[in-house]
Amino acid sequence: MMLATRVWGSGPRTAVLVHGIMTDSRTWNRVAPAVADRGYRVIAVDLRGHGASGHGENYTPAVLAADLLETLPPAPDLAIGHSLGSAALLTALPRLRCARAIHCDPAWVSRPRDLAALRAVKHATWQELRAAHPRWHDDDITAEHRALATWDPSSVAALMHLPGLPTAPAVPSLVLLADPSERIPPVAAATLRRRGWHTRTVDGAGHTVHRDDPVGFLHGLSGWL
Repeated sequence: MMLATRVWGSGPRTAVLVHGIMTDSRTWNRVAPAVADRGYRVIAVDLRGHGASGHGENYTPAVLAADLLETLPPAPDLAIGHSLGSAALLTALPRLRCARAIHCDPAWVSRPRDLAALRAVKHATWQELRAAHPRWHDDDITAEHRALATWDPSSVAALMHLPGLPTAPAVPSLVLLADPSERIPPVAAATLRRRGWHTRTVDGAGHTVHRDDPVGFLHGLSGWL
């Protein structure tokens, strides 16, 4: 599937951004301009079942990865994925051939999920989202509420097919974690470091690090942009 995209900047380097489940490319609104200011043309996708992209019957990370390869330019200078988007990016990396990758609180390891409760988020009100995400800017709450209107809740099935904790990274890679991270707890983070991954934590940030603390997120990318 050719995915819908959103673009910031026109720099000589290319950065690609892959969002997590339930949202769309607007999740990057508060950090993508800062990445573009560092000399990048920033391309953010809407994964299938999200935003302006089409829906599908299959939402495994492998299928999402194939969509990325169909849509994104080859060999970007930087790739950033969040949560489920990181799982898709991880699967795509050997063929995407990016120079370096950043995985933001990645959803790599399956854990018990109430899929019905996740699907029900489709109908969350603006006020419910505001209460659930007290650190987000109001503009992010509005963008998320709009994203839910086009989100296909059957995509939560992807969370049952996550790739697992990876071995050595295919390219130089940073794992930027929430504090604490439910996706990559300390023991898993230590394992990743032994396998050649760089890890950093954004103090006090929740799972959606780039919306909870945009400044901390960008600081966490120091030396990688």
